[in-house]
Amino acid sequence: MNYIFDVDGTLTPSRGKMDKKFESFFEHFATHNACYLVTGSNREKTLEQIPEHIYNLCLRVYQCSGNHVFEQNKEVYVDPWTITNDVNIFLLDELDNSRFYRKTGYHFDYRPGLVNFSIVGRQCNLEDRAMYKQWDEHKLERQGIAERFNKKFGETMQATVAGETGIDITEIGKGKVQILRDFKDTDEITFIGDKTMEGGNDHDIAEAVKLKGQTKRGWAFQVEDWEDTYRLLWALQNAGVHEHVGVV
Repeated sequence: MNYIFDVDGTLTPSRGKMDKKFESFFEHFATHNACYLVTGSNREKTLEQIPEHIYNLCLRVYQCSGNHVFEQNKEVYVDPWTITNDVNIFLLDELDNSRFYRKTGYHFDYRPGLVNFSIVGRQCNLEDRAMYKQWDEHKLERQGIAERFNKKFGETMQATVAGETGIDITEIGKGKVQILRDFKDTDEITFIGDKTMEGGNDHDIAEAVKLKGQTKRGWAFQVEDWEDTYRLLWALQNAGVHEHVGVV
């Protein structure tokens, strides 16, 4: 079985460090299972959240939604794509039109093959982040921005809701689902993420893995946080548990 994990909100608190007790459990799990990470973040930010020895236990880490790939500290692949000026202008207009009370700067984070856009800005503190999360849950601002973006640019690019405050923008087909190219059709895969709902940046890969489930080779699970993942992995360690835990 191959286990593919989202990171932020799945293995760690949002933009936070891995819990020590869960770290000890996951170290054992990754030592005895084929584990992979796929995240919209870059390597530096992921290593702020996931200890390096855990990172290195994973067979591959797919940074920037699979557009920058590492095996331990060895770079395997990098995609130089980035957004065009008309996309920048569109997003700046969305920033100007947002009625959220506080904008902290650093609204664009340019990564290999991916740009993360944030209304509150990546310089926000924990209080700002919590306030924006609450605002967005009520206003569905990011969902609206992503829908407008995809209506305008959807022939070549896609925007998906990511983490608690961001929107990931990639070329079509260059989101997390692209990493499945590295697996055989006969491989068994379990994917675990917190944004598998439609519009989330785990959705496409979760749906693709579920299709494998029709041949009993794929399972995709939606979790709410790292504690949910912890409970799920305890269950998945039991023999035959995949027959009993629902695919969601």
